[in-house]
Amino acid sequence: MIDHGIALPYYRLHVVPAVVALASPTWQREVWLDPDQPENLDYVVHVLFDDFCEADNPSRWLGQSLRTDEEVELMAHLGAAYGAVQDSADADAADNVYLASPGWPVVVAAAARLAQVLVTNDHTALSKLHDAGYRWPLGTEKEAPGAVTNQQEQP
Repeated sequence: MIDHGIALPYYRLHVVPAVVALASPTWQREVWLDPDQPENLDYVVHVLFDDFCEADNPSRWLGQSLRTDEEVELMAHLGAAYGAVQDSADADAADNVYLASPGWPVVVAAAARLAQVLVTNDHTALSKLHDAGYRWPLGTEKEAPGAVTNQQEQP
């Protein structure tokens, strides 16, 4: 996979949705608290702290699954916010205990800010790929017939 700014773009495909899930209280209630759903808080924590990023110490993931220093800083803030909630609750507590924690809104806010930056940076990288001539599916022509270029005005 070709990407601008990271060596492990497939890792990022796990990181971004995990952060978005932490940023969405509605998702958390509707998915994490439903025993028939495969995703829960434990899954998200493994993605962000164990498998694809070390949210409590993310600096070594710069250039790997995180694109910028800002992403590293915001991930560290998210990791610290989650760590504070985990310290106040039993590590094996049910998801609803975490969601009811007084510190949980800080986790959601940190995740929301990080999610916005991650998605913005991904869109920027996608735009750079597009500007470099990459099209999906791969192997399609560089410029679509009748496409409007930067030099042409739209009707």
